[in-house]
Amino acid sequence: MSAVRQVVGRVRGAREAARRATLLPFLVRVGVFLTVLVGFTVAFPVDIWFGDALPALLVTAVLPALGPHRFWPTFAALVTVAGWLHGTFDQGERIALWRLLLLAVLLYLGHNLCALAALLPYDAVVDPALVVRWLARTAGVLLAAGVVGVLLLTVAGVGGDRGLLPVTIGGLAVAVVVTALLGWLLRRR
Repeated sequence: MSAVRQVVGRVRGAREAARRATLLPFLVRVGVFLTVLVGFTVAFPVDIWFGDALPALLVTAVLPALGPHRFWPTFAALVTVAGWLHGTFDQGERIALWRLLLLAVLLYLGHNLCALAALLPYDAVVDPALVVRWLARTAGVLLAAGVVGVLLLTVAGVGGDRGLLPVTIGGLAVAVVVTALLGWLLRRR
């Protein structure tokens, strides 16, 4: 009987949360769902979408929106990467740079929106300027990463007979500098 009470309690709690929900936290969670879903669309081959996997992908896109502070955002990101790997290596799709960059943008945006959704309770009254500032900061990070990425690709001469070694070394250098900067900022507190 206690299992039945727990289920009934959870259903009542979900109904109460839905009744008290406010618009902006709901829209952030819708943004999480749409970002993850578009990421799946970019990552997975087209034949997956018309097969039996569609309901599972839709459920997997809903889970991070419902539980952004749990394991679900990581799970959705892993499914997205697995879809890209499946399409690239198992299906033999050509690696398109625009697709890879778009996928990276969608993964970062989904991660960032999940972080925002995890901070906002369902019933929070939120100033829209908060969400606008959050998204502007995200856009700034994506723009800076895109500019640095294009510059590194230009230096590497992608498309010619040169390899990606300069891009790899540049990426590692940027990762080391950012890690050192974050460590310095944390110690400064």
